[in-house]
Amino acid sequence: MTDASQFCSVHHLESLIKQGKVKVLDCSWYLPSQSINAENEFKQQHIPSAQFFHIDLICEQNSALPHMLPSAEDFSQAVAKLGISNDSHVVVYDSSGLFSAARVWWTFKVFGHQNVQVLEGGLPAWSEQGGALESNVRPVIKTDYVATLNREFVISKHELIENISSKQYRVLDARSKERFEGQSPEPRAGLPSGHMPESACMSFANLIENGRLKSRQQLQTVFDQAGINQSTKIVTSCGSGVTAAIITLALVECGYGMNRLYDGSWSEWASADDTVIMNRSL
Repeated sequence: MTDASQFCSVHHLESLIKQGKVKVLDCSWYLPSQSINAENEFKQQHIPSAQFFHIDLICEQNSALPHMLPSAEDFSQAVAKLGISNDSHVVVYDSSGLFSAARVWWTFKVFGHQNVQVLEGGLPAWSEQGGALESNVRPVIKTDYVATLNREFVISKHELIENISSKQYRVLDARSKERFEGQSPEPRAGLPSGHMPESACMSFANLIENGRLKSRQQLQTVFDQAGINQSTKIVTSCGSGVTAAIITLALVECGYGMNRLYDGSWSEWASADDTVIMNRSL
């Protein structure tokens, strides 16, 4: 990866930790159906100096939808409690290699944080390369943090309904092909599978190999085959706004820049009364 990469290597992170020049966040998260407590896992072992970023708590608490973006004020307060300042170098990781960390990377980007990277290969790569682990959670000193929401990086359900006729945006859905085509059930009970009109399936699993984002050349081939170029206006979506960020991360890594992400994603679209579902199951 180049210096402009959105990724930080294990070796580089080890160096940054030794120098005290980085804020490390464990951003592990699992689907409710997996019944795994990510915070408990963090308390058992994590990268030295890491703090836990709770995706289901650092979010809009009054929404019926899962882990929607918090307000800029709430994000500022939460991040300040983690000891992070606006100029901090933040490195995020998760226990899957590359899964939920992309969502937190995106969240920091949305709120204007420039220096944020994803640990390449996540916790598995750190462990495989002999990185130290600890169970004690180090105390942090609360900082001041001021977040500013960039609304150009998010899109609403209403705008996507309009997009069905305007076709202004190319919507890329990170869910599996089976869920997209209505052949497999959604992991959230009561939601039909299927997809929104004018969307295309780009399963996040096809962008990852051994817990890492594929090479830029491989990703570029995927984007070329999807007919995406530098002028394409892109929206990413998924089940609840987590894996959509993996497509966004891949696009940024390949030089396309930040796109708009549908935060409500399928959890909102499939439960609404004013939306159209193609290949609807149930």
